[in-house]
Amino acid sequence: MGVLCFARGAFTAAVGFRKHAGLSVKLLSSVSAAAAVSVRTYSLDNRKNVPGQFVCYHLPNRTLLKIQGADTSAFLQGIITNDMALLEEPEHRVMYSHMLNVQGRTLYDIMLYSLKEAEGGHGVFLECDSTTKDSILRHLKVYKIRRKVNISPCPDLSVWAVLSQEGQEVNKPKLSSPEKALAWEADPRTQQMGWRLVLHCQVNPLDIIASCQKGDTEEYHKHRYAIGLPEGVRDLPPGVALPLESNLVYMQGISFSKGCYIGQELTARTHHTGVVRKRLMPVRLSSPVQDLEEGAVLQTQSGKPAGKHRAGVGELGLSLIRMAHAKEVLTLKSSDDSTVTLEASVPDWWPKDVKIS
Repeated sequence: MGVLCFARGAFTAAVGFRKHAGLSVKLLSSVSAAAAVSVRTYSLDNRKNVPGQFVCYHLPNRTLLKIQGADTSAFLQGIITNDMALLEEPEHRVMYSHMLNVQGRTLYDIMLYSLKEAEGGHGVFLECDSTTKDSILRHLKVYKIRRKVNISPCPDLSVWAVLSQEGQEVNKPKLSSPEKALAWEADPRTQQMGWRLVLHCQVNPLDIIASCQKGDTEEYHKHRYAIGLPEGVRDLPPGVALPLESNLVYMQGISFSKGCYIGQELTARTHHTGVVRKRLMPVRLSSPVQDLEEGAVLQTQSGKPAGKHRAGVGELGLSLIRMAHAKEVLTLKSSDDSTVTLEASVPDWWPKDVKIS
């Protein structure tokens, strides 16, 4: 596929997508950080005043494609970072992954759902950023060649996120009409993201989930930014973001033991060196900033480059931060040339043994 593929056995000793022990990234754990350094952890509490145990958020920024046919798994296996074999396990019907370019940079962040009624058991819904739908279709068709797969958009379907009101771990809510849910799975990235629900557009989730209220989509994004979870092209600019710097391992989105795939060479080499000098981290700004330039530069208070700001809502956001400066108060210049300070936090869904240098 135009990339140098590593031998299969070279990866079997590496940490799988469900383990983190092999990562020698120099970060401070969220537990020890609270006591040792001034790296804060933040949480959102804006949902407590809404009645009901769960909140449903419509995600118009996410859309779905249907990929179906006998070669679905083999086709996707060569172009995604995760292992399609995971979806063959009965307890796993959803999977997070990235598609990379040949240089190993992220093109698309995707969610894959096993189809309930797939011909011969071969088929998935592919969830992606709505703005990338056409480019993903072109990307898939380039590598389809003679594969026995059919790819089609699903404009009649909608994607929902369902979060617990208390922000704590609770049991998955039961659906009164489960047959109306085309996909109803725990978000594979972290428990703090609740559940993902795929419905026909005319179906109201409140009709099938008890004790549920509709929430404002902006609150969903605030929640993501508060816990430091990227999603879509604003957070993961196509051809710019690197998967390991974007914490793909922590979001269960990559396998280091599968066969070859596009962009594998750089990703595998970076993983095996154990050196990730920058990471995407949640930040809180001293004040909201409007109309920031894409990739606005972050600096230490002494003027050293410290990373780049990606995106956010209000005072919350995500920045790609050099680990050497993650404990410091950083500065950012707004479009009106005023200076805003920001502080990074260590997400508590990251592995507890990671350290900040």
